[in-house]
Amino acid sequence: MGRGINEMKAREPSWYDEDVQEFWSGRVCPPQRLAVSRAGMVATQHYLATEAGVRILEAGGNAVDAAVAAAFALGVCEPAASGLGGQTMMLIHLAPKRRTFALDGSSRAPNRTSKEVLSSESRLRGYKATTVPSTPAVLDYSLKRYGSMRLDQVLTPAIEYAKNGYVISDLQHKLFRRVSAHLKRYSTVGLFLKNGKRLYRVGEHFRQPILAVTLERLAEFGIHDFYRGRIAQMIHKDMEQNDGLLREDDLAQIPLPIERRPITCHFEGMRIFTFPPPGAGRTLIEMFNIISQFPRKLRKFDTPRGALLLANVIQQAFRDRRDRPFDPNFYAQVTKRKMLSPDYAKTVAHTIRRQIRTQGETTHLSVMDKQGNVVALTQSIERIFGSCVATAELGFLYNNYMTAFEDENNRHPYYLRPNAVPWASVAPTIIFKGPTPWLAIGSPGSERIVSSIFQVILRLNDQTAYAAVDAPRLHCSFDGVVSLESSRMRDDIPLILEKKGFQIKPRDAYSFYLGCVQMVMHENDTFIGVADPRRDGSAMGPK
Repeated sequence: MGRGINEMKAREPSWYDEDVQEFWSGRVCPPQRLAVSRAGMVATQHYLATEAGVRILEAGGNAVDAAVAAAFALGVCEPAASGLGGQTMMLIHLAPKRRTFALDGSSRAPNRTSKEVLSSESRLRGYKATTVPSTPAVLDYSLKRYGSMRLDQVLTPAIEYAKNGYVISDLQHKLFRRVSAHLKRYSTVGLFLKNGKRLYRVGEHFRQPILAVTLERLAEFGIHDFYRGRIAQMIHKDMEQNDGLLREDDLAQIPLPIERRPITCHFEGMRIFTFPPPGAGRTLIEMFNIISQFPRKLRKFDTPRGALLLANVIQQAFRDRRDRPFDPNFYAQVTKRKMLSPDYAKTVAHTIRRQIRTQGETTHLSVMDKQGNVVALTQSIERIFGSCVATAELGFLYNNYMTAFEDENNRHPYYLRPNAVPWASVAPTIIFKGPTPWLAIGSPGSERIVSSIFQVILRLNDQTAYAAVDAPRLHCSFDGVVSLESSRMRDDIPLILEKKGFQIKPRDAYSFYLGCVQMVMHENDTFIGVADPRRDGSAMGPK
């Protein structure tokens, strides 16, 4: 079991130094984006969550233990992206059993869901916007079945962070500012604005004592309390008083995850395992199948022709996903999976080849341990700050996954109905070279998740791990809008894309919009971790 919880609590973390006011301003020690270790690796979107995962590995926990600890910590330190009120998806490889599988942690629409009681605005923000949170159930399920530590042990870092606080970064200040008007409309104001009045400034400490009490209650009484105990009663009361849809009977149907077979393909000596429906792994597989039809010399994304190829591949894959939705439970029965077909990829590639002739909020963490176990975990409260509402007595934000349902076609597998599961764009991915895992990777970013992962993996053919993550990205929507970090690209790339009919939308040099890849790999007995510089993440391994 490793070190006990008391010993872990006694550890004095380095981020509580007196000069912490300067920590995240960049004048003392910015997060470590690239790390190496021989004893495992953790990469997450917040440096404290990374620290939480490493603490668990050093205490004798395995990759699942570390991932669960880091996921709970992200809910504290990255409230705009995830938390107890959201949903969690996991791809896990268990080395002793040589088993790789997906945990589908889809949330569920409440029993009282109907189009008649939901306007477009109420699906986006407010108490009616939330589905039944699955994150506590998924993390507890994975820990009990595949972890080696107790819930109270893996919750220890998250409780510490909620009690003692962390330093607000420039990114977090900007995100708070973006939704401050909505936060002020609800009881959330007292939780996320200083003294309930103003935004926290960069470098100020943000503490969440109410959330700490909730986490301590989970540590003492277990996740059951969230769904059928006192916490469930408090959620029910809050929803009832504020005209929400979620009730005790929804929570009592605990949204335990479903274990599913990942979908897979081979690509240039790699075997890629990624997330099945309702996730977006099919889109990633189709991209690899299409790009494999082109020679490597055309896959230079820093050239106009390579960027044009990339935009076309991404656009086609997203068009196909939009046109071919599948109920996740029915998908396993489908024999002709066109998006995964190499023959279909050849047909698409033929069309794209003609076109490129020129004169072209969510969070993620990845963990590997020294025993060979691997976890790629993506979780979210959907949009930034989810529904922008929280139970004032519990301290966490509700999700707004009601926005992720189809509301026109009642035959659609993700149609807005009671107990339906929402669309998901997640694609946590594990890649093998030979019989052992080589890479765990994932990203937030809604539909930009898959395109971000795709570009990084392809760049690893001829770039270092950090360079592949740091490199400028683009994304093409199904209707031809190309978002790109143009200031770090050749200036003729936007020109050729526009000439070929794409609409260009320049983004920041390191755009929050274009994903945030967290990646760990194992090469030559060494673990390498990379945290995307686009957000507040870090990578670290046990010493």
